[in-house]
Amino acid sequence: MTLLLHSALLTDERGETPDGWVLFEGDAIAAVGAGDGPDADERVDLGGARLVPGFVDIHGHGGGGHAYDDGGEELAAALATHRAHGTTRSVISLVANPLAALRSSLAEVAELAASDPLVLGTHLEGPYLAPERRGAHHVDYLREPDLIEVEELIAASHGTLRQITIAPELPGADAAIDALVAAGVRVAVGHTEADYETAARAFDRGASILTHAFNAMNGIHHRAPGPVVAALSDPRVTLEIVLDGHHVHEQVVALTLDEAPGRVAFITDSMAAAGSADGDYRLGALNVTVRDGLALLSGTETIAGSTLTLDAAVRRAVDVVGLGWPDAVAAVTAVPARALGYGDRLGLLEPGYAADAVALDADGRVTSVWGAGTRIR
Repeated sequence: MTLLLHSALLTDERGETPDGWVLFEGDAIAAVGAGDGPDADERVDLGGARLVPGFVDIHGHGGGGHAYDDGGEELAAALATHRAHGTTRSVISLVANPLAALRSSLAEVAELAASDPLVLGTHLEGPYLAPERRGAHHVDYLREPDLIEVEELIAASHGTLRQITIAPELPGADAAIDALVAAGVRVAVGHTEADYETAARAFDRGASILTHAFNAMNGIHHRAPGPVVAALSDPRVTLEIVLDGHHVHEQVVALTLDEAPGRVAFITDSMAAAGSADGDYRLGALNVTVRDGLALLSGTETIAGSTLTLDAAVRRAVDVVGLGWPDAVAAVTAVPARALGYGDRLGLLEPGYAADAVALDADGRVTSVWGAGTRIR
């Protein structure tokens, strides 16, 4: 089956094409152009809407009132919420839990990924985090990296562990990073007390992502630049940012984008309340209270993930940060895809790439979504 999406403003990180069309053949893009477009089994007139590649979220924990950690129907419902907001490829992030629980969750996500191409695999945000920078992770489940444990986690994922966050100053972190990189897992520096030198050494060992930059780590000081500057200084590193108006000030976001063009990936870091109402929730083993869209560990001022969806991040990037549409779209498509090694098949409106696309109205709100050639919304 072929599907032609036409009469659209095509937008990806390379720029914009007015009156554009995209031809899907099965689960891949067969051709792209401008004008009337070729014949197809089905034609969809987008009436001038902006058409962008499907969003790629490499760090999220839930949505729609459901948590990824709970698995089963809860995981499916959370994914459905984000897909309705344009996220066509998701990495399932898990908070720190007992190792047996993590191994079980890794196996479940591996089984899901085998049947659902829109699930890319798992991100372990823990258990190898600095207790002092644990954020919304239960302190009892944090531990120092152990090579045997790391290899067991890799094995439990059946090749679908995509990313893991590690505090590189912990004893055993160097050996763990080496083993993970050798297994093809993207290692992220985060929830860490690391200074500039320690973070830079981790990046030299093969770590290539900074988990939610600026949050749960040392900030930038003129005599102690910290891990953010280490990441900004290294062209091999992608910096995650939660662009929700709470985690990072928009002027700091703008500065980061200027210093690391093409290397900033917007993530949701979303917990169950994303796309849902304020109220009381759980994140792993901890209670979370959401008021006015801000998620905090109950009874504290500690941010506990976000209530963000990626379409909202794109709108904020354009309307508040002042980013151009191609750059804003890149930060939720091509940049995160490259960060996990999918840059040759996700994130662009280009022949041979996945048939993932999102139609946006004049206000940047999602009107239609296609994933792997199938209409989701």
